[in-house]
Amino acid sequence: MGEPTSFPRPVPGDERRHSFTGLYDVCLALSMKRRVVGNDGDADYKDLVIITGANQGGKSTFLRSIGLSQLMMQCGMFVPAEAFCANLCANLFTHYKREEDVSMKSGKLDEELSRMSDIVDHITSNSMVLFNESFAATNEREGSEIARQIVSALLERRIKVFYVTHLYEFAHSFYDKGMENAIFLRAERQADGTRTFKLIAGEPLQTSYGEDLYKGIFGTGN
Repeated sequence: MGEPTSFPRPVPGDERRHSFTGLYDVCLALSMKRRVVGNDGDADYKDLVIITGANQGGKSTFLRSIGLSQLMMQCGMFVPAEAFCANLCANLFTHYKREEDVSMKSGKLDEELSRMSDIVDHITSNSMVLFNESFAATNEREGSEIARQIVSALLERRIKVFYVTHLYEFAHSFYDKGMENAIFLRAERQADGTRTFKLIAGEPLQTSYGEDLYKGIFGTGN
C-alpha cells in the first residue's frame, strides 16, 4: 500500500521521549487496504498528553497508533511511521470506555473505576496508560474531578499518560496550570466542518462540534 515503516529509536525508560513523523494506525491501514492519514508530533520530555477536539476527528485512531507503535517497538519490530523515537515503558495499559452491557451488575462508572483499580494494582513507575473517553459515564463535574485526581496520582508516580477526552473541565484544569511536562493536542476541524484527521497543538475547546454530526445524519432542514 506504500505506507511507510521505520525502525524506531528506543531510549531508556526513565527518560521522557516521544517524537514521531508520519505515525499512523497500522490496523486501520490494513483494514481499509489503503494509505491513511499520519501525524507528526513532539512530546519529548512530556509526561501528559491530553487530546481533545471534534468528534470523528481521528483522536481514538491516533491513540491506537501510539499504543501499537509502542508495543511494536518493544517487540523489536519496525513501527508504522516515517520516524519514531520513544522511551521504553515498564508496562502498557489501556482504559477505554465500553458500551453498555445489559449483564453488568453495576453502573458504567462503577465498572470503569473497577478496571482502573485493577490497573493500579499492577502499575509501576515508567509505565504508560492510554485513556479513551474514560469516566464520562457521569456528569461533567464529577467525571472531570475523578479523571483529574487519577491522572495527578499517576503523574506523581512517573507514569506517562495519553488521554482522549471530551471532559472540558478536566482538560482545562491541567492546561491552566501551565505544566512544562504536559502537551495539549486537538483534532483539527476546518471552517466548513471538514475533518483533516490531523492533530495540532492547541488549547482545549468547550465544544466537540457534535452539531456537525447531527447535520450529517439528519440534514440541515427542519
